[in-house]
Amino acid sequence: MFSYRHAFHAGNHADVLKHTVLIATLQHLTQKDAALTVLDTHAGAGLYRLDGDYASTSGEASDGILRLVQASGLAPALQDYVDMVRAFNTGPATKVYPGSPFIAQRLLRDHDKLKLFELHPTDLRALAGNVAQLEAGRQVAVLHEDGFEGVKKFLPPPARRALLLCDPSYEIKSDYGRVLDMVQDALKRFATGTYAVWYPIIPRPEAHDLPRRLKTLATKAGKSWLHATLTVKSSQIVKSPDGEAKRPGLPASGMFLINPPFTLKAALQPALPQMVELLAQDRHATHTLESGG
Repeated sequence: MFSYRHAFHAGNHADVLKHTVLIATLQHLTQKDAALTVLDTHAGAGLYRLDGDYASTSGEASDGILRLVQASGLAPALQDYVDMVRAFNTGPATKVYPGSPFIAQRLLRDHDKLKLFELHPTDLRALAGNVAQLEAGRQVAVLHEDGFEGVKKFLPPPARRALLLCDPSYEIKSDYGRVLDMVQDALKRFATGTYAVWYPIIPRPEAHDLPRRLKTLATKAGKSWLHATLTVKSSQIVKSPDGEAKRPGLPASGMFLINPPFTLKAALQPALPQMVELLAQDRHATHTLESGG
């Protein structure tokens, strides 16, 4: 069961960054025996067809995951990401792209828990159908709820270990403020959880303010943080030969983590420059990686 709402963007450069970070984080968190609870505030459909009509009209995967599957000599964190996507495909072609819920489930142990929140009815139907095929029983819960609010009842989790992934579409401007409110509340409920926020880097003040304000939240709470960004092209609006203004699509995105695994920065150091090299769409492509606390 596939949804078309996110299919346009599935496997694009933002997914490459988000899912490389997610995999490296979960690999570290699952090394301890104690049960881990993973909360995904905006789960989407879980699986996406890259060869469906909707995905191929935007073709964003062709400038994302599809560039990486052909590359060799990848940094370990990027190779793990490519291997994960390959595991959902039979044969050489990459036709299926796993969203965060399916990547997370693949890495969890039997005693870990995955809570998936999705409000959009079409995505919810697709997600529920996809999760049912996993036959994961009580390990995975699909909740038709607002993830910003829904996570509260699961913090703190029983075994006191959690990863919360928050990646709204930010199509609604209020999402930026809601992310900050949710993280602030979550830190009060469960100060030692790992909180991972994806956000788009677009010419909008809220988008530029978000990482700065997350950094302030982390610092005030006395928590460590990590901030990684990937830019693949300029955000300038370009004019086509016939004089029409053309929006460039998403030029860049970032991942901000509070209480990140101590191994994450070292894993991303060789991976991010490779993302720039392989996913660049113009000479403005670049990355940043900083941490503190």
